[in-house]
Formats: sequence, structure tokens, C-alpha cells
Amino acid sequence: MEERGPNYKVMAVIRIRGLIDARPEVRKTMEMLHLKRKFRATLVPHEPAQLGMLHRIKDYSTFGEIDLNTLTLLLRNRGELKEGGRLTDKWLAENTEFKSVEELAEAILDGKIKFHKISWLKPYFRLHPPKKGFKRSTKRPWRDKGELGYRGAYINELLRRMI
Repeated sequence: MEERGPNYKVMAVIRIRGLIDARPEVRKTMEMLHLKRKFRATLVPHEPAQLGMLHRIKDYSTFGEIDLNTLTLLLRNRGELKEGGRLTDKWLAENTEFKSVEELAEAILDGKIKFHKISWLKPYFRLHPPKKGFKRSTKRPWRDKGELGYRGAYINELLRRMI
């Protein structure tokens, strides 16, 4: 795979709200992103097509750039194999070219492998509701004292509370 360069980013997307009374386009977009239930997360590349999808679901989810430590923690604690079971260093070393979860996380962040192209890993993470609850309203955008929409690097803090 080709190296993406230093400006390549991976976005973490978390579904926060249900889809009652949501438009069909929003429902279809959530389905394409594998966000079929509340408190599910996925990873998408920072590309124009994905940004359009994120803009469409901004009233039902939150998203931002994930860092290496949070991605490693997410893969280690919440990564699930399609055949069943958790993602471990031992399984990675035996079945893939990656030796550890950290190495896989670096490859995803560097753009060497796209998250949705990994055939042996489920394309979503099942998360808990955040510890100590949401700090703001789940009905308002992030910039307006809410939890929805783009939040940049603050997504890492929320993910750590939900793992």
C-alpha cells in the first residue's frame, strides 16, 4: 500500500443519538458507516467523500481526529475479530504481518492500511456510554455547548471515557 504522508488523518466517528424521525439519507449513511446502534464507533479517512458523509450525520454523531494512544487503546480493548473473540498481540503475530496492536494502529494512522479494508476485523467498535455521562447537551453542536458534530482532537477524551 502507498504511504499517505504527514498530512493524512483518520477520523473517529461515534454515534450518540438514535434515528427516530431521521431522514432516509441519514439512516443510509449511518448504515454505510456501520453505525447501526448508539455508542458504536468507526474510523474513516479524512477525505472529501467521507467528510460529506460526516456532514450529513453531524446531528446524530460526533467525530474528530484520533491519536495513536487512543487508537491503540481502542483496538486493544474494543477490537473484535469477525470470527469471534478479541484482537490480541498473539493473534496478530500468528495470522497477519503485524506483530502487535501498536504496529496495526500506526499502519492505520499512516494510511498504509484502511480500517474498512481489514477483512478480519469488525468495521466498528462497541463502546460503553461515557463514564460520568456527557458533559454537555446531546442535542446541540459542539461549538454551541453541545456534544454533536466535529470536535477535533477532543474526540480522544470522549473515546477514553467510553472504552
